[in-house]
Amino acid sequence: MIKEELFLGRKGQSELIEKFLNSDKNNAALVYGRRRVGKTELIKHCLKKTETISIYYECKETSELNNIESISEIIAETFGLPPLAFDSFESSLTFLYKQASEKNLIVVIDEYPYIRKVIKGLDSIIQSLIDNNKSKSKLKLILCGSYVETMKSLLSEENPLFGRFDLVMNLKAMDYYDSALFYKNFKDEDKIRIYSVFGGIPYYNRFIDSSKSVKQNIIDLIASPDGRFANEVQMYLKSEISKMTNAYEVFEALAKGYIRFSDILSQSKVTSSPTLADVLDKLIKMDVVVKESPINDENNKKKTGYYVSDQLTLFYFKYIFRNLSRIAVMEPDAFFDKFISKDFEEHYVPKAFEQICKQFLIKKNRSGELVDSFEKIGKYYYDDSENHKNGEFDIVTENDNSYIFYEAKFRECKLDKNLILNEIQQVNSTGLVCSKYGFFSKSGYKKIDKDFKSQLILYTINDLFV
Repeated sequence: MIKEELFLGRKGQSELIEKFLNSDKNNAALVYGRRRVGKTELIKHCLKKTETISIYYECKETSELNNIESISEIIAETFGLPPLAFDSFESSLTFLYKQASEKNLIVVIDEYPYIRKVIKGLDSIIQSLIDNNKSKSKLKLILCGSYVETMKSLLSEENPLFGRFDLVMNLKAMDYYDSALFYKNFKDEDKIRIYSVFGGIPYYNRFIDSSKSVKQNIIDLIASPDGRFANEVQMYLKSEISKMTNAYEVFEALAKGYIRFSDILSQSKVTSSPTLADVLDKLIKMDVVVKESPINDENNKKKTGYYVSDQLTLFYFKYIFRNLSRIAVMEPDAFFDKFISKDFEEHYVPKAFEQICKQFLIKKNRSGELVDSFEKIGKYYYDDSENHKNGEFDIVTENDNSYIFYEAKFRECKLDKNLILNEIQQVNSTGLVCSKYGFFSKSGYKKIDKDFKSQLILYTINDLFV
């Protein structure tokens, strides 16, 4: 069941676009982000809040002529004119800049990479229009697109449009808090579970049905042959990675928890290090993989880790892709119970909970609500030579060389003093000296004496959604 067409979240981004639209200057903006992230809905939402005449055109993956005919109809309809016959896309834009000589006009060109592909030198054409109309037109131009790598190229110094955009917005997935606005009737712990699967993509979250359980939503949407998103991940990846070999193998290795370059190379069977480096670089540019280094050793390539940043993609490659033949012949509930349920609750969701806790700390730090503010947050690498082991702590903050360690526990039992002391002892044994120790607990805490509690930062799952 899809939600009503109600715009949720994106407060900061909405304010930036509205400020751009209400500016007295003749401006250009670039808005981009991966498919389904909500670029179009955000722009349309902002257009509804302005009285300025606007033209929104979504480019088609067809010829220039076909696009010219389509935008001509929209222009004629907007200005109440008889049918128009432009001879080029450039002439249609030139007409719009002239129309804006006396009054404000907003023009949105969505899916810009489609039209750019069929019109040679379009970047130069638009650059010329922007430059030549600075003092004589009130048109505000927004270029929008889903091909992240193509859109980012418009910002390079070699591109004619370099320096022409007054607003550049790389729209990312929503955080856990804004995502939960789509399913606010769930219990807080179930909001964590839902986010761990569908992440911060508004399009996915609109289909979450609050009248169903977490399990049933997962089955209905992704873990069954007829699920609405059964083919979603492969479909959105296909257009971006059509010329990329080994991408699926890399995703499978990442989903299994292999994060180091050498381990990914070994597990994915990619033919060479340069090939893998190229694949990872493209996936990072697509915003579906992130590269992280420990905050205490940022330049050490051997300690760098790669992670799937899109939750639906991660869930798909962890549980669905390798089991497609089983899904095709098994009853959905039976498949979920056998191949998803236990690992999902014991490993997958707790890992996602760590990321959510990290998002929470960043959110509070930005708003100035943290007493113990920080300049860095991330993983902390340790090398315990005495016990012949090394590893990472997942959530550590740093400020003026002072560290705070955080542990996130998504488990049924409450945390007590002994468990907390054990965690602190493990941290101290690695040589990491912390000013404080923080904990996030799904189930809360057993009675902890006041003196000991004063040394700690304690959050419950309810604090995440206040």
